[in-house]
Amino acid sequence: MKAANRGYTDIKLRERGTKKVHIFAGERVQVDKPAGAPAWMPEKIWKPKVKKMGIDKLAEI
Repeated sequence: MKAANRGYTDIKLRERGTKKVHIFAGERVQVDKPAGAPAWMPEKIWKPKVKKMGIDKLAEI
């Protein structure tokens, strides 16, 4: 979520202690602020969206 909110679209995260790489597709969309939002928040906010595309396994060396 943090990487998508910063504008990354192709996100790959390696699982610690294993040889798995999790692959995500990220995007930012502009939405209206929530109903209970404070007054200082702007009318439109950026919200991250992330979808898991799959898992790759690293090759043995």
